[in-house]
Amino acid sequence: MIFSTSHEIAGKRIKKTIGIARGSTIRARHIGRDIMAFFKMLVGGEIKSYTEMMAQAREEAIKRMTEAAEEMGANAIICIRFSSIMIMSSTAECMAYGTAVVVE
Repeated sequence: MIFSTSHEIAGKRIKKTIGIARGSTIRARHIGRDIMAFFKMLVGGEIKSYTEMMAQAREEAIKRMTEAAEEMGANAIICIRFSSIMIMSSTAECMAYGTAVVVE
């Protein structure tokens, strides 16, 4: 699977546009992480446990987007974007989406 954040892939010709491929995951915070994050907010700096949690969420969303594109018969995804949104006070959704295409 070829990935691109642009509308084209250098050296490839888009033969067919299939449609939107998307993948998402919803992650919940952990009480232990929240306590550590609270203390980190007091002194400042990166909250590494949340950074790691969101990195894992992005990877899972990419995996699911790729699976969706493969099921549609695509061999590439262009215009890839990410979004995240808080669902409720302790959960967040991470979504990856793009246009599934066939390139040659």
